[in-house]
Amino acid sequence: MELRRAGNSGLTLSRLGLGTMTWGRDTDEIEAADQCRAFLDAGGNFLDTAATYGDGDSERVIGGLIGTLFNRDEVIIATKAGITFSDGARKVDSSRHCLIAELDRSLSRLGTDFVDIWQIHAWDELVPLDDTLSALDYAYTTGRARYVGVSNYTGWQLARAATKQQANSMKAPLTTIQGEYSLLNRNAEFEIIDAAVECGVGFLAWAPLARGVLTGKYRKGIPSDSRGAAPHFAKHIEPYLDSRSSKIVEAVAVAAEGLGFSPLEVALAWVRDAPGVTSSLIGARTGAQLRGVLKSEEISLPEIL
Repeated sequence: MELRRAGNSGLTLSRLGLGTMTWGRDTDEIEAADQCRAFLDAGGNFLDTAATYGDGDSERVIGGLIGTLFNRDEVIIATKAGITFSDGARKVDSSRHCLIAELDRSLSRLGTDFVDIWQIHAWDELVPLDDTLSALDYAYTTGRARYVGVSNYTGWQLARAATKQQANSMKAPLTTIQGEYSLLNRNAEFEIIDAAVECGVGFLAWAPLARGVLTGKYRKGIPSDSRGAAPHFAKHIEPYLDSRSSKIVEAVAVAAEGLGFSPLEVALAWVRDAPGVTSSLIGARTGAQLRGVLKSEEISLPEIL
């Protein structure tokens, strides 16, 4: 699998990253190990998780694989902090106090003394940016994080944060930004990817298959075994089941048939090779599903697409 440099850093990531949101919840330890093995065999080197995934269980599962399935220095592990859920309500807290406490808990669950990339999960309107960035500096200078980044920032938010960090050589430079990007959600093209390129920050695309909608599995309804049927995922998929999205899904299916590929392969390859994209985060519930996703590595799309 092709490796790409993240922005202006020395960090190289596989052009597909393995997302682990379902690990420890819909995906048990055995299936997670199967997924990870398939991903590593395909040449991938990048695992992405977050403190909030499965209430920390995703990180625990990854921690159980370190030293058994792979050596720590063989895989880039990224995690995120700043979002919690209480009684089903989402709360953003990107204060220095909260972030550092979350980082230490993440390291404990992962069973390691550092993460390769530590990312702020979301912009916090109630916390001064300098307070948030000071947590990144602390993690970086204490060796808890080799690189730092942000997630779900707008273009101006990224530019502001990156500029502040670049103004002082003693601060931790931003290396990555995660943002949603797919054929059904191209908002990142308006300013985020351009800002990332200008600031020397690698762009990591999440939900490149629009939460599975671009595979075509929802063309005739919601399968009972799909994420769309799961209570905790349904609300994330529903926005992509409207008439506009349906037209795009059909267009992808037609293009895929003409090219001799699957809709999944076309949709993922399109994001993977889009200008400015460092890595695209993929995910699955089972190893078999992931192997199907990884087949996209065998194709390249015509330039006209």
